[in-house]
Amino acid sequence: MTPSPPRRQPRPATAVTLGLAVAWAAHDLEEVVTMARWSRTRVPALRARLPRVPARVWAPFTDVDGREFATAVGLVGLVVAAAAADGQRTGGRSAFYQASLNGFGLHGLVHLAQSAATRGYTPGVVTSPLIVIPFTLWARGRLRRAGVLRPGRARDVAFGLGLAGAATAAAHAVARRIR
Repeated sequence: MTPSPPRRQPRPATAVTLGLAVAWAAHDLEEVVTMARWSRTRVPALRARLPRVPARVWAPFTDVDGREFATAVGLVGLVVAAAAADGQRTGGRSAFYQASLNGFGLHGLVHLAQSAATRGYTPGVVTSPLIVIPFTLWARGRLRRAGVLRPGRARDVAFGLGLAGAATAAAHAVARRIR
């Protein structure tokens, strides 16, 4: 009697890996469409209502140039697309992909916190509970069932947030230089 071949772990569906780029694009479309107007109309009112918040906190949201913002979003999109492609290439095992997925989900929670703190709409808050957070939870569940989800550790969370923050900061710096 010959032993049966070892069972292969199921590979996560393409929707899990490349879906990150699609979910990100849908979410960031909301930000691109709303950011410039929101910064012109809401930030001055928020600054007046919250005078104890230091000016440096408001600086990134003050008088946002729509083209510059869209350029920065496109540059971050390249990073997200690279992470999604790496996730597809590795069957979801890529640390870069999983950190990006985690950063994306945590980013959605940040949007909810921003809206709660400002008691109103902030760009990205509509798609966060409708797309960002549900997609992240679904994708992580699929990765877990496929046996490829890395154990959640505080350093992995910090890495995901750091990656998202660094990519965003770098994209905005580059967009400002090429404007």
